[in-house]
Amino acid sequence: MKELFIDLETYSDVDLSKSGVYRYAQSSNFEILLFAYSVDKGPVQVINIKENEQIPTDVLNALTDNSVKKYAYNAVFERICLSKYLGYPIGMYLSPNSWYCDMVHAATLGLPLSLENVGIVLGIEKQKLSIGKSLIKYFCIPCTPTKANGYRTRNLPHHDRDKWNEFIKYNKRDVETEMEIHNRLTKFPVLEQEWDNYQLDQRINDYGIMIDIDFVNHAIRCDEENQENNIEKVKLITGVNNPNSPKQLKEWLIEQGMTEIDSLSKADVTRLLKDATGNVEEILKLRQDIAKSSVKKYIAMQNVVCKDDRCRGLIQFYGANRTGRYAGRLIQMQNLPQNHLEPLSEARELIRMENLDGTLAKFGAISTVLSELIRTAFIPKKGYRFIVSDFSAIEARVLAWLAKEEWRLELFRKGGDIYCMSASKMFGVPVEKNGINKELRQKGKIAELACGYGGSVGALKAFGAIALGIKETELKGIIDKWREANPNIIKLWWEVDKAAKNVITNKSTLMCYGLKFSYEKGIMFIELPSKRRLAYCKPRIGINALGLKCITYEGIGTGKKWERIESYGPKLVENIVQGIARDILAEAMMRLYKNGYKITMHIHDEVVLEVEENVSTVEEVCRIMKISPVWAKDLPLNADGYECKFYKKE
Repeated sequence: MKELFIDLETYSDVDLSKSGVYRYAQSSNFEILLFAYSVDKGPVQVINIKENEQIPTDVLNALTDNSVKKYAYNAVFERICLSKYLGYPIGMYLSPNSWYCDMVHAATLGLPLSLENVGIVLGIEKQKLSIGKSLIKYFCIPCTPTKANGYRTRNLPHHDRDKWNEFIKYNKRDVETEMEIHNRLTKFPVLEQEWDNYQLDQRINDYGIMIDIDFVNHAIRCDEENQENNIEKVKLITGVNNPNSPKQLKEWLIEQGMTEIDSLSKADVTRLLKDATGNVEEILKLRQDIAKSSVKKYIAMQNVVCKDDRCRGLIQFYGANRTGRYAGRLIQMQNLPQNHLEPLSEARELIRMENLDGTLAKFGAISTVLSELIRTAFIPKKGYRFIVSDFSAIEARVLAWLAKEEWRLELFRKGGDIYCMSASKMFGVPVEKNGINKELRQKGKIAELACGYGGSVGALKAFGAIALGIKETELKGIIDKWREANPNIIKLWWEVDKAAKNVITNKSTLMCYGLKFSYEKGIMFIELPSKRRLAYCKPRIGINALGLKCITYEGIGTGKKWERIESYGPKLVENIVQGIARDILAEAMMRLYKNGYKITMHIHDEVVLEVEENVSTVEEVCRIMKISPVWAKDLPLNADGYECKFYKKE
């Protein structure tokens, strides 16, 4: 046996979508119902485990044999569920070394992540049975007890024998569909180093990160009490029946003379507060507090945490299939609120004691405090501390390196501040962070964030230029000055645009800035310096709203729909730069892993390590992080770091 293709149907009373597979499989009520498999692409067999059929010994042995390659669609589900079936304890799972995920393979080609949707895009006729979702709902999750079903809370095979037989067919069809998809995907093989990165990602997810569940529980109770207090205050001041109703609050505000109300969205409430006084100001502030949603992450932590107080499955490998970057799942680590409270430890203890009055007096609005403390719910295990390290201005460095914008590269080599130097280049005067012309640094920062990938006035506004006091009349000038200061980056945008159009038109291959553009079997590839390729399905030359030729391709667009997407040089450069930055992070994490470090999680360009007390240093971790890859020896990387007893942002 060389290859094993697997698909499971399972039951648990834990909500998979909210809790993830690790917590799902940990339930005492979890069980595998059906085990469908194919050995070396032979006929698919289905083992009816629920009705006491046994998995063949050679197949069981293959699960722990790293010489046998295991394939599944979203393979982490099968691997973790089978770990529980085989009796592995909490925190111990089947080694990912011989597991390969066809969902990840599909993502490397820019395809949808769901099995059903990728089958549709590939035009595979053997689709999942249309009744699949109803069968899963019937057999795989608890049912509502009713008089008609005898008040049972679960449907078993004997409750509907016809449905159960259909479920077996459905399970068999899944493996057949997966194998057909697998055969299509293998025309475009994944680099071995990417499978190594995937398997490291699985180890990171398996290890997980500990949370302070006691603190989380107290934080949730504080939020509940704070919400109750706020609602009573709103009722007392306004007399409305339902303070959560935007309609009722708007009517009251209009009665107070606030006629310029479009909605009670976060942005509109912030705008209205600028001129509000008295009771109106108080109500708007309470509205902000009531509407704050970031505390929902504490609920997510409760849902996800395993019995050993660790949260697992928070990172999705190749979550952004346009660039290959990692994405957050379940708790969504990629968009945690920043923390500015000082001291954080005191704020944590006040919340742990559920001292709302003390918290309000010392730190202000309860919801804001809870929001800023979300990061601190993540803690190292006893006898350990976190070392946090992240790349400094990684995208700006990669962009400068790719474009050969020498003044920027020289600045990075000398450890300079890109925002100050950018402002200095734009305005022709020296700018220092806390010194001469320091007020211009913010304009430099906004320009850097907005302009690197072709952004104009709208991008400056989106990055908060107006809110930071930059006049609307200044915006066009900032764009022009940034572009004047960075001619090689501008050149890069349009050379990439020209190369992509040429390859799509002529179905050819060419090199541009060390990047290989090629057209193969209906896909445009851009090979990065790491040799990993970005994929654009069914590319064409179209006409945009301005009547100009543009690049289009099929991909996952707004609302996660498969659609035709417009692109152009600067946007492709953004994909390329972010893809290269991702590869740098992946290599750095592999080096850390090989040096014996335990990575508990990573967010954007930052890694969080769980390190034993008095072992290793921040400097050592940062030294490993900033080693340039062999394919980018002249790229000036830098990493900063710190250590902490609970996770925070410094």
